[in-house]
Amino acid sequence: MKLYSQVGRQRFWQLFGDLLLVGWIYVCVKVGLLVFRITNALGAPGRKTAEAGDGLAGDLRRLSEPIGKVPAVGDELRSPIDGAAAAAARLAQAGRDQAHAVEQLAYVLAAVTITLPILFAVLIWLPRRIRFIRRATAAQRFIDNAADLDLFALRAMANQPMHKLARISPDPVTAWREGDSTVIRQLATLELHTTGLKPPPA
Repeated sequence: MKLYSQVGRQRFWQLFGDLLLVGWIYVCVKVGLLVFRITNALGAPGRKTAEAGDGLAGDLRRLSEPIGKVPAVGDELRSPIDGAAAAAARLAQAGRDQAHAVEQLAYVLAAVTITLPILFAVLIWLPRRIRFIRRATAAQRFIDNAADLDLFALRAMANQPMHKLARISPDPVTAWREGDSTVIRQLATLELHTTGLKPPPA
């Protein structure tokens, strides 16, 4: 499998693109974590409410126990205190629910912030890399020695722009038919460079 081009300039841009993708993923993850921290901080009031409610409910329950032992009127005195403890417990639960909802929202926003930009970048990057790997790997199977250059010279005349062919020869087809090794090698090199390969040694 051919992952990178043998042609210097093309290989440079491939490496640059790969490093750019890695950098983009890093930035997206850092931004996503920042979004999580900022959003999750909004749940602080809920967490404080839960903590205060739990503390108040515990204090009221501890207070109600000795009051309940007062003869004759203990139960009557204890009843409103127990009611207040239950209300404090409900307040604490409401605070926990709010904090949990904010935390879930923070996870969702962080996931979206990280995933969508990375997915967008990968959808641009991946097809190009796969296309190059497939073309270069397939071409490499056909280029074992100088005799295989004929095939790529023929492909060059079919695929390459006319002005590039003209730079090699004023009549590349005739040169190819006559077996002009210099022209054939130049044509094959032109075609191979588009697949990220270099011709074998002469």
